Amino acid sequence: MTQFQPLVIPETLAAGPGPGNTDPRVLQAYAQAGVADHMQADVIRGMREIKQMLRQMWGTDNTYTYAIAGTGWNGLDCLQGAILPGDTVVAFNNGTFSGIDCQTIRIKASTAADLAADPIQPTPANVVVIDVPHGTSVTGEMVEAALAEHKPMWAFMSHWETGSGRINDLAGFNAACAKHGAMGLIDAVSSLGVADFSIDDYPAVVGWASCPQKGVLGLPLTYAPVSFRQEYIDLVAKRGCYSYVHHPILAARHWGIVDGADQDAAVYHQTHSCYAVASFHEALRLSLAYGRANKAADYAFHEGVLREAVEAMGCKVTSNMTSLIVCNLPDALAGREKELVQGCRAENFAIWPTLSEPVQIRIGILNQLTAERIEEIADKFADAVLAMAPGLFDKDAVIGGLRQRYLAAA
Repeated sequence: MTQFQPLVIPETLAAGPGPGNTDPRVLQAYAQAGVADHMQADVIRGMREIKQMLRQMWGTDNTYTYAIAGTGWNGLDCLQGAILPGDTVVAFNNGTFSGIDCQTIRIKASTAADLAADPIQPTPANVVVIDVPHGTSVTGEMVEAALAEHKPMWAFMSHWETGSGRINDLAGFNAACAKHGAMGLIDAVSSLGVADFSIDDYPAVVGWASCPQKGVLGLPLTYAPVSFRQEYIDLVAKRGCYSYVHHPILAARHWGIVDGADQDAAVYHQTHSCYAVASFHEALRLSLAYGRANKAADYAFHEGVLREAVEAMGCKVTSNMTSLIVCNLPDALAGREKELVQGCRAENFAIWPTLSEPVQIRIGILNQLTAERIEEIADKFADAVLAMAPGLFDKDAVIGGLRQRYLAAA
């Protein structure tokens, strides 16, 4: 019989679109949790406080604010669960992940005939996907034009699209939904915990979903935050949805949200992990202690410093997110993006290519909000570029300029 050796995973510098490097205090909370029943009193207290902290993170009074066990995709599946076969939907795609969201929506809105015609990539006539060119943001004008033409029941958009590094127009989306009577759904996987926004400022958006491992900085397989306005919940209560695990109403009951109100006791729905509760609780606690506005400002500043350094290396930045730089390599290295990324990852420097065409480089700064970590990222990226194109730029000048920016801000 084959004897397998213990798995040892080395420490890496996670400098991609996410997950980011998990805070050691979150890992410690996970490791120190005792073995406990998932309905044990302290676990339930942790879940009760997680609800309260999530409402602060989202900036909302929505009672139906809680978390779905799993990754961001679990939360998004719950968000899109209210879409039923035959529902009319307009969805916006400007990158890899909003594209997957659009595929999910097409599946959920498909009839049996639609699925029989193409089980994996159905194209129901009742779903209109607006494909926005790569590297371009979804604007309010685009949303207004699409909703005016198609008058859908639902409208969907990603807030921040990490596939292309673009911020989409949330205020314009909300305004168009309100004007045309569409129920808005937002993928906030990459913006929650990075940007400073309150979802109650966007009342035409009735459902939101995020993930544990980006701005919130929990572990990837813990909890995906969701928040629903009462209009969304009322519709699910009236029509139902095709899910048990990700059912927006049934899942909420495990968090003590029953009939639109917080209850003292949770109602069993599925087995939750005491380790996940402990670590997610700590991640939220640390995020709130940092402060939404302070963290958003720090992300913007550090991204700006790294952006200048990357541009000084001859790269062209095409993104406008504050947690992620998406760039084209200098002309001398055009077409070698995946080769460069593979070289970096071999050195435990985890940057990413884009996952769809055109291939670009993605460099992220999740949980790297210090001068030392930004310099380390710039230093490693400069070494990788120069290894492939010696003499392309003066590394000392690039790093010196980065240090001067920090000195000037001190």
